[in-house]
Amino acid sequence: MKQRVITGVLGAAGFLFLLWMGGWWYTGLVGLLATVGYAEYCRMNRVKWNSLQAAIGFMVVWLLFLSGLFSAVAHPYAGVFHSPENILIGLILYFLLTVWTKNRVNIHETAYLLVGALYIGFGFTFMMQFIWRPDGWAWTLLVLLITWTNDSGAYFVGKQYGRRRLWPAISPNKTVEGSIGGIIFSVLMGVAAGWILPIDAKPLALLGISLLVAVTGQLGDLVESAWKRTTGVKDSGMLLPGHGGVLDRFDSLLFSLIVLKVCHLI
Repeated sequence: MKQRVITGVLGAAGFLFLLWMGGWWYTGLVGLLATVGYAEYCRMNRVKWNSLQAAIGFMVVWLLFLSGLFSAVAHPYAGVFHSPENILIGLILYFLLTVWTKNRVNIHETAYLLVGALYIGFGFTFMMQFIWRPDGWAWTLLVLLITWTNDSGAYFVGKQYGRRRLWPAISPNKTVEGSIGGIIFSVLMGVAAGWILPIDAKPLALLGISLLVAVTGQLGDLVESAWKRTTGVKDSGMLLPGHGGVLDRFDSLLFSLIVLKVCHLI
């Protein structure tokens, strides 16, 4: 627990400092997280990070990231890195790879590598795009506070009052009571932080966004738990002592950001 707390405090301080720096500093951090996150995903699926099939996945992640970046900063090359084409490039290359390797790299392996690249690529891209909005740092901080409160609230409430298992086949340690507690605390945090931060949103809107982030964050946690159970690993990586890897720390946030984007809220 001590190691977990130290890593959490130092990691949060470093992350918030680069968020405060904003712009290219924060963009560089998120790009690094996306790269490490996909390397962890490859490791989880027992694919070497420097293999050809992994290289195609990294390319998809970075094409999506550059597409989102150039669009956010209104760069003249924004049209060159258009997201749908990035997906098609990865799809075509993976199909060709199955033929080139005479099915040593088969369609099943390329399918989950492409799915991972899209999930990680889009999630971290939306995370990066937030900062380029006029009030982006405030919205980013709001979503982070909701997510972190959700995780902490679910953990402590579940540990103290948890009785009924939430989804034992996927994540046996999570409880219904912990889930409800996490949602309640994160909604309270979202509304309170929304009043303090320079965010142009009405209380009812803050309530709705906080609830959406809390619920989707817990779903994102369950999604990664399902991945890890399928691949037989406990943590996505070992980068953060006491916390696991990048995907272990950002699983909730990635899923929430994708849903917020689909709902046209970011």
